Amino acid sequence: MRRTLNLLTTAALIHCTTASAFAGGNDIVDTAHKAGQFKTLIAALQKADLVDALRGDGPFTVFAPTDEAFAKLPKGTVETLLKPENKGRLQAILTYHVVSGKVLAKDVVKLSMADTLNGQRIDIDTSHGVKVDNATVVKTDIECSNGVIHVIDNVILPSDKNIIETAVAAGSFKTLAAALTAADLVDTLQGEGPFTVFAPTDAAFAKLPKGTVESLLKPENKDKLTAILTYHVVAGRVYSDQAVKAGKAKTLQGESIRIAVKGGKAMINEAGLAKTDIDATNGVIHVIDSVLMPPTSTMVGAANPMELIELAIDRGVPLFNDGHQAACASVYEVTAQSLLTLADDSLSKHQRTRLQRGLREFRNNDGHAANQAWALRYALDEVYQSMSRMARSNESNRMRLVMNDR
Repeated sequence: MRRTLNLLTTAALIHCTTASAFAGGNDIVDTAHKAGQFKTLIAALQKADLVDALRGDGPFTVFAPTDEAFAKLPKGTVETLLKPENKGRLQAILTYHVVSGKVLAKDVVKLSMADTLNGQRIDIDTSHGVKVDNATVVKTDIECSNGVIHVIDNVILPSDKNIIETAVAAGSFKTLAAALTAADLVDTLQGEGPFTVFAPTDAAFAKLPKGTVESLLKPENKDKLTAILTYHVVAGRVYSDQAVKAGKAKTLQGESIRIAVKGGKAMINEAGLAKTDIDATNGVIHVIDSVLMPPTSTMVGAANPMELIELAIDRGVPLFNDGHQAACASVYEVTAQSLLTLADDSLSKHQRTRLQRGLREFRNNDGHAANQAWALRYALDEVYQSMSRMARSNESNRMRLVMNDR
């Protein structure tokens, strides 16, 4: 999550003794040109065909790297970026230095981040000086006719990997990558987007009842796998603060996910947010600790809710008895969550309430794995017994009807 910021004193922030000399009626490009210390930036803007854009009405806020800042990049980087074939990457870098609107220094210190014209966010930290990502602001409030320039001492670089590349590089999403491949969704998430992906880790997939992942990866279950995976994807680039404020979001699968803060922890449905706001070229990734199940789907390998509970207990009991109480609790947690996402007529109101109470008890016992496991085991047992009674009652009624028809 973003850092809490402290306001700097005016003396520590403002270094603008020459600002008035640059401003006047000049736009951002003319102001930078007259300053004499942004030759590389001007050349880059020309190669990227962004000069006219920064001469526009705006207003814009530009975090402008000096010639010395560009010189800090690895040898040959600038020359490579200025080549015609790298125009797209150059545009992405330059627009990452531009924020829409006129944001003066007194406003910058109130921010922890800002959305750039690139689409990705920059981090702003004022705990020791003023930093934008890894760059220090060395001069502020150079006012122009169409915005303001703040001078920085390093070139800041946006992510250059798409969602799939970012997930693969992280190393903790191997199961997700395999699932996306099996569902033929890799090309989609490498596309222009932007997308927001709530990405379950390998550990999250491991919580699912035994055999579930293997079943989902079979060709005959491609439609079900696609539904589950697209339930983790939202159109657009939605950062964590925006997601929590919205409270819900419609997924590419068609159903909506719930977003809330429970007990001080951000939750997506019943999955916890483990890490947020991982930028990619075509979107943003939020890491979650459980797999989300769309309401219209049932777990593969379980023909009905009773079989799902049986599978969970078959897997959970050996784990608990072998001393892996936390793993057992995780299996029961995912099972309870999965049951609650089934169609409305799959469970009675009483059964849903009992599972929800079990999950609350699970969260209230955070740090006590054995208690968490038992809280959910009791809930699952009660729901299973309730289902058994209903099944016997339905069978008895069916037999009675058959006998009456004779």
